[in-house]
Amino acid sequence: MSEAALAVRELVAGYVPEVNILQGVGLEVHRSEIVTVLGPNGAGKSTLIKAIAGLVPVRSGSIRLFGEEIRGVAPHHMARRGLAYVPQTLNVFARLSVEENLEMGAYAKGSGNDHKRDMERMFALFPRLGERRKQASGTLSGGERQMVAVARALMANPKVLMLDEPSAGLSPKLVGILFGKVREVRELGVTILLVEQNAKAALAISDRGYVLAQGRDRVTGHARDLLGNPEVGELYLGVRRGLS
Repeated sequence: MSEAALAVRELVAGYVPEVNILQGVGLEVHRSEIVTVLGPNGAGKSTLIKAIAGLVPVRSGSIRLFGEEIRGVAPHHMARRGLAYVPQTLNVFARLSVEENLEMGAYAKGSGNDHKRDMERMFALFPRLGERRKQASGTLSGGERQMVAVARALMANPKVLMLDEPSAGLSPKLVGILFGKVREVRELGVTILLVEQNAKAALAISDRGYVLAQGRDRVTGHARDLLGNPEVGELYLGVRRGLS
């Protein structure tokens, strides 16, 4: 298989000294894949994606983006390396309009090029945002705010997009719409790493998945196989073997 777009090896990380949330996690995301990270609460899913983004101290291990080591790169420099991160909460500038939020995403790339064409591409991908381009982002619905957050990240033209719990708080209908858009983003050539609690919805759009438990990657496999894996049922869904 070709070189991984994103490769994590033996990652040890935590928020405070001497407390390691991640205890040797490894994963790979290949070009144009959607890979989902699953696991119970406290497994380290969000810590993993934040550590990759440079937001959590990494004690040891390696994080490579297209073969280049990015461990230790400051978060505000990640966009220029081709990595974008959308957090679960506080992911839009609520007082700014949709257009202004997207402009902020363009500035994160550090390019002086005209960003109007990229903005129109985002409005073509997310027509609902085009209809609300002058509206303050804080007045939008939860699903629309998530679309703003994703569109703003895409304005930096990333090679890899990381999403932390994008479906949190959304209705099943909006989850379907949002994940449909995630698949469209992949069709644009963007590689996607997704952290999710909604296992069925996430795996339905994914190529592969990883299951974390107690700070370690315990199970990995093709997306269509994971929900039928009894070990996944135990670690993630709380289903005991031998019980219906």
